[in-house]
Amino acid sequence: MTAISQPTAIDGYRWLKNDIIRGVYQPDEKLRMSLLTSRYELGVGPLREALSQLVAEQLVTVVNQKGYRVASMSEQELLDIFDARANTEAMLVSLAIERGDDAWEAEILARAHMLSKLEAVDASEQMLDEWDQRHQAFHTAIVAGCGSHYLLQMRERLFDLAARYRFIWLRKTVLSVEMLEDKHDQHQTLTEAIMARDAERASELMRQHLLTPIPIIQQAMSGKLLTE
Repeated sequence: MTAISQPTAIDGYRWLKNDIIRGVYQPDEKLRMSLLTSRYELGVGPLREALSQLVAEQLVTVVNQKGYRVASMSEQELLDIFDARANTEAMLVSLAIERGDDAWEAEILARAHMLSKLEAVDASEQMLDEWDQRHQAFHTAIVAGCGSHYLLQMRERLFDLAARYRFIWLRKTVLSVEMLEDKHDQHQTLTEAIMARDAERASELMRQHLLTPIPIIQQAMSGKLLTE
């Protein structure tokens, strides 16, 4: 007889982080332990471990050392994080073009093709996760050529900080055929510049590419795009 595995603190961390990123819990909302234990079927101990990790990642804040709240979101933070991401990614693209080999180029082309195949179908709620995974894989393939473990770690940290803001953008773009087509054109132009080993152009294209979500997110945060 196969034993049924019990949820762990790691499971709780993943589930809670995903729910915070997706807006199940709103910014500044109090995270009541009774609700969390019921939703995730975890004890208080594992949940506190999960929450402590999310505090370290700045997704959760401690309230008077007695409870927890979802971290706030602001336009100032949005602009700061996305500016840091855009400039970091632009630098990494330049390094990758300088250091990447033929296998690196091939991986980028493969990931770009996989992404474009998904973009060619009708947008739906169900494809959001798949599109985001392929989109991330495309960008990860590009910067992988930089060859720096520590720079890639820094990039991953910025990506995590941007996650809640990115999800707002994802819902407004992946579910829009017009916006998806625009993203496809940006990806194709970026890929062409990388294959041409044009570091200056590719770097600027990447920087602009990562800044384009900002107006959409700003509108959504102001309530202008909150209606589905």
